[in-house]
Amino acid sequence: MAAGLELGRAIGSAGLRLVYGGGTKGIMGAVAQGASGAGGQVTGIIPRFLMNKEATEQALSELDDLIVTDNMHQRKHIMFEKSDAFVALPGGIGTVEEIVEIMTWAQLGHHRKPVVFCNINGFWDPMVALLDHMQSEGFIHTSHLVKPLVVDSARAAIEIVLETTADTARTGDAAVIDKM
Repeated sequence: MAAGLELGRAIGSAGLRLVYGGGTKGIMGAVAQGASGAGGQVTGIIPRFLMNKEATEQALSELDDLIVTDNMHQRKHIMFEKSDAFVALPGGIGTVEEIVEIMTWAQLGHHRKPVVFCNINGFWDPMVALLDHMQSEGFIHTSHLVKPLVVDSARAAIEIVLETTADTARTGDAAVIDKM
């Protein structure tokens, strides 16, 4: 939760818009709260069927923008389109599924947007080891397109987003992929 608040505050303080899965509870709620509290704009994108599971109507009404989709595929596509970078905080199977899909799209040449693992307390170490293993076994032939940027803090995640996106990040959007 602390990392979520820190990430949100860093996004807001940097003048970035948070584009995220619309959840107002848990870590993602903390990210949105931190971004909004630091003066940032927040766009939530949530499938209709998750509105009462991952959010409250009151909290959703406080977002700057809310996009309600019919399904998860629409949600991910819109988040991808509206974002200049992707940051993964520690999370569950949904987080892994979404960050792997974004890396797959990068491997296929669909984008060159930075993918950042916010490696709080070494959370993403096993994932990084798995990616290294897949590469060494010959299953990732374009590793330079798949290599996520790994940082140890939420603030460092935004610093590296700003560095790697230079011109577009200062006026663009940052997506946080977590709990979607």
